[in-house]
Amino acid sequence: MPLSTRMNPIGMIEPDIHVHQAKTEDTEAVLQLLVSTAEWLKSKGSSQWNALLRGEDSHRTPEAIGRGEVYLFRRGGVLAGMVMLMQKASPWDRELWGEEGHESSIYLHRLTTNREVAGRNLGEAIVRWAESGIRFPGKDRIRLDCVAGNERLNEFYLKCGYTYLGKAPNGMGEYSKFEKVIASGGG
Repeated sequence: MPLSTRMNPIGMIEPDIHVHQAKTEDTEAVLQLLVSTAEWLKSKGSSQWNALLRGEDSHRTPEAIGRGEVYLFRRGGVLAGMVMLMQKASPWDRELWGEEGHESSIYLHRLTTNREVAGRNLGEAIVRWAESGIRFPGKDRIRLDCVAGNERLNEFYLKCGYTYLGKAPNGMGEYSKFEKVIASGGG
């Protein structure tokens, strides 16, 4: 999945993987990666992210790109992965987390890797970068949720050092909540 050529890296997570903040012209490639991931999940028997296959995007990715909340991980000309880091709780986050703790939290969503680069621990490298490779003023924790029934994904976040904070139901199912305290982003 090619990206626009005008990218200036804001960091690296591996010697050959550069981090870039997504721009409007990257929207098509980002959406293609998300749909590709949803198709792969479906092929594995999971309904996770199936809404993307119907053209529904609960995280409103184009708008998140416009707000500067989407980060891309690129190996050469290939979009290797992405993550959304939101500084404000979305309605989804408020439903799962309640009304407490939003001011100091970053919300991690849509972490995915391109299947072409699978098996290289890129997902873990992206999570580590989100924790220490970028800072947000006044934010000292990362919150995320994932499908409660996906044991492998739940184990992944535990392995990455996140604390399990219980399950929360919503209209789409039951979700595990995870949080990790990180170094403060300063002022």
